[in-house]
Amino acid sequence: MKRIKISILDQSVVQKNKTPKEAITETVETVKLAERLGYTRFWVSEHHNSTFIAGSAPELLMVKLADATESIRIGSGGIMLPNHSALKVAENFRMLETLFPGRIDLGIGRAPGTDRVTSSLLNPSNDFAEESYLRQLDHLQNFFSDTAYTRDNRRILAVPQCDTIPEQWILSSSGGSSLIASRFGLGLVVAKFINGFVTPAVIDTYKENFKPSESFPQPHAMMAIFVLCAETEEKAKAMRKFMDYIFLQFEAGNFHDFADYEQIQKYVFTLEELQRIKHNSGRIISGTKEIVKEQLQTLAETFNVDEIIISTMAGNAEDRKRSFELIAEAFELKN
Repeated sequence: MKRIKISILDQSVVQKNKTPKEAITETVETVKLAERLGYTRFWVSEHHNSTFIAGSAPELLMVKLADATESIRIGSGGIMLPNHSALKVAENFRMLETLFPGRIDLGIGRAPGTDRVTSSLLNPSNDFAEESYLRQLDHLQNFFSDTAYTRDNRRILAVPQCDTIPEQWILSSSGGSSLIASRFGLGLVVAKFINGFVTPAVIDTYKENFKPSESFPQPHAMMAIFVLCAETEEKAKAMRKFMDYIFLQFEAGNFHDFADYEQIQKYVFTLEELQRIKHNSGRIISGTKEIVKEQLQTLAETFNVDEIIISTMAGNAEDRKRSFELIAEAFELKN
């Protein structure tokens, strides 16, 4: 079995009867834990118009996370580019790179991270067209390489100027985005936690069409998936029931008011809900550390990647912390 790196994607979930400040504080404590345990990267997501997820501005949260740590890479998972100006993204991440050189990752997505109305309010010029997204990515490369000019040959600089640029990664749950990553010579993150049916063909397509860049002379892909790890199988099943319930709420359009952990454990799924749970099963790996390690190793072998980024949405902070500790033990991670 190949040795694989493990990283973390954190979504700053606001638990029932907790505050957004407590959710962000938990994220800060988690990045400190991740660094101590030997995880490779720590990424934070962008979501809007949901009281369940406090992480709306990853570029701001990343400052706090990088300042609270010393060596672990800090990144966005991701910046939803159509919600923003490409120049402003370049300047935000150049500032991050200036403050924390060699430690910053820019994960880029094209989904809104919210509903379309909210996305339109975030960026009124967003027309949701693929051509616009590609143009933004092209502009972003020009800003990072200082090759952006207006039609009348006026130079546009993304400041502050610095010697390094962040690593750029395209988030993908389909073949289309993998082709975009290969075209721009960027890293690829395959979001199995979004599309449980994604196949190795997505990475094969990426590698076959990859055009080398200064940042990535060779193609580099990793997997992203939800992972729940516990001391016992019984505890892992309880953690998984919480996630299954959350998925069902999201699919029903509910992003605000959920039952608490104890109520969810007593909840009885309908036959229709059980079918949806089965449909979503490919998005989650759960079990004891031995089972989780085996399944993650198999995933890495199947998709031919050497890094997996995991997200753990647990019913309480203690279960989530213990899950990360058990995974670090299973893979013998070292700082």
